[in-house]
Amino acid sequence: MAADRSAASAVGRPRRRNTELVLILIGQAVGFAGYLLIGLFQDNALPSGWPWAAAIWFGLGLATHLVIRLRAPYADPVLMPLVLALIGLGLAELHRIDLIAGRHRAETQLVAIGLGLACFVAVLVFLRDPRRLRGYPYLLSAAGLALLLLPLVPGLGRAVNGSRIWINLLGFSFQPAEVAKIVLAASFAAYLTEKRDVLSRAGHRVLGLDLPRARDLGPILVMWAVSLAILVFENDLGTSLLFFGLFVMVLYVATGQVSWIVLALGLTVAGGVAAYRLFGHVRLRVAYWLDPFATPDQAGQIINGQYGLANGGLFGAGWGLGRPGLTVFSWSDMMPTSLGEEIGLVGLMGIVVCLGLVAFRGLKTALMARDVFIKLLAAGLSFGFILQTFAIVGGSTRLLPLTGLTTPFLSQGGSSMIANWILVALLVQLSHQVRHPAASRSEVPATVSAGGVTDLQNENTQVISTKQLLKVGQGQVRPLLAIAGGQVPLSAGPAAAAGISGAEEATAAIDRSGGLGPRGSTGAEEATEAIDRADTLDAGRLTGAGERFTAAGIEQATEVIDQSWARAAGGSSGADARPGPVADRADGPAPTGLDPADQEVTRALDRPEAET
Repeated sequence: MAADRSAASAVGRPRRRNTELVLILIGQAVGFAGYLLIGLFQDNALPSGWPWAAAIWFGLGLATHLVIRLRAPYADPVLMPLVLALIGLGLAELHRIDLIAGRHRAETQLVAIGLGLACFVAVLVFLRDPRRLRGYPYLLSAAGLALLLLPLVPGLGRAVNGSRIWINLLGFSFQPAEVAKIVLAASFAAYLTEKRDVLSRAGHRVLGLDLPRARDLGPILVMWAVSLAILVFENDLGTSLLFFGLFVMVLYVATGQVSWIVLALGLTVAGGVAAYRLFGHVRLRVAYWLDPFATPDQAGQIINGQYGLANGGLFGAGWGLGRPGLTVFSWSDMMPTSLGEEIGLVGLMGIVVCLGLVAFRGLKTALMARDVFIKLLAAGLSFGFILQTFAIVGGSTRLLPLTGLTTPFLSQGGSSMIANWILVALLVQLSHQVRHPAASRSEVPATVSAGGVTDLQNENTQVISTKQLLKVGQGQVRPLLAIAGGQVPLSAGPAAAAGISGAEEATAAIDRSGGLGPRGSTGAEEATEAIDRADTLDAGRLTGAGERFTAAGIEQATEVIDQSWARAAGGSSGADARPGPVADRADGPAPTGLDPADQEVTRALDRPEAET
């Protein structure tokens, strides 16, 4: 524990769990204060049983904090306080609406929160390294698309208010698109990690913009077609926009090509115009959005929401003093207007800022990440979260046509609550991976084990290209180098033996060169042959940050080989007798008695050192 604290402080990355605990208590207090104010304004007394409610609510926050402290101690300290503040505000407003309608939606939502917390714990416990998902891009894509299209299965899916986005399973209603957004975010990240170089290649240049090659348009066209199918057959504008936008944003992060954004906007406009002309329900959605007062009976939901916001004004009517129950689906689709009526536009904008901060913290994790898959997954989850927020808040305030999505952590909905808990669990785990001292090789000093062996996975020197020395492929490799006693051991880890055999032989040969008497070049010659064999491996098969040699390790290996130069020249093994790198050696060729193999192995080791 002390070692962890010292390592964290050495790189400026403290765990900040105590800070998180304080922020959690503040965030929970905001929502609980709303619950108490509703009772005071309604009955001039605190709600009955409020101590039990306080114990349950703050106990839930404490349990969440303890799980993070134990399983992800370096996670982002701001994410969970934001989430619990949003959940508290949503629960308070649901309680207010229940007092009008005589329902128990707040209690039902509390059950969903408990299930979501269980899923949160499961993700932190069983998915310690999210990079495992990288190996299943096509399986994840198939699962995500199946979840999206599941409501179209006869006998399983059902339509609610014209949108066919629900399924009935074992007597429970479930919205599979909520889980699909997480699965597809992982599949997009895994796929684009492999294909980003191909999709980054430019085709023709038009008006100063490098357009993608025609052969690379397949993925975006497939996602465009799927999004149109969701819009047409499921009558769900929100989900259609969410998934197409999610793919395009992850594609942009992966490639950095603005042309993909331009192409996506063109496809969105073309698809929207075609759907408007061909399908009546799309025209109705647009008509209710542009002029709801022309059809007040059909667009009453939107009209009542607008009147509610007008009634609340800037600072709101007050907790428990508004009339959100007059709006249809005030507890789900129109939750933003229900909150806006009671806490005002200022309070509603504060909630929107909190929702945006959740996405911002996820994007910060993406910016900090060195692993491409972690970067794309964090960005995808964050973009999915903010796109859903934009769609539902924009729809309820008439910025966009009304969609069937729910406001994350605020609206009633078991599917949405559980899915968003899973999403936050992934962001917490990703932020832990990124902020952990052992994950930042450029900021964390090398970790030395009890045996004096330096783990280059945590080395703080600059990573060099394995093309210059050893290209280790076909499996995961964790090189361990130490110079104690002239020995340079290497531990391969759980990798395929065929992929590291050359590196192992090279290390063993270098070890032998340290004790072969005055000439000592036989080991260097063997090392050269082994390095040549390892050099034929495919560098593109590397999968982890710890699978590369660093400058410090090369420098140590160079010292060992330079000692063999000194022995071959007949000198001592001390520092004065050791010649410099080949590039700096004034006398040009190797001393008499050294084989070409000796010269080559020294060049192979000196060259990356000079470049570094």
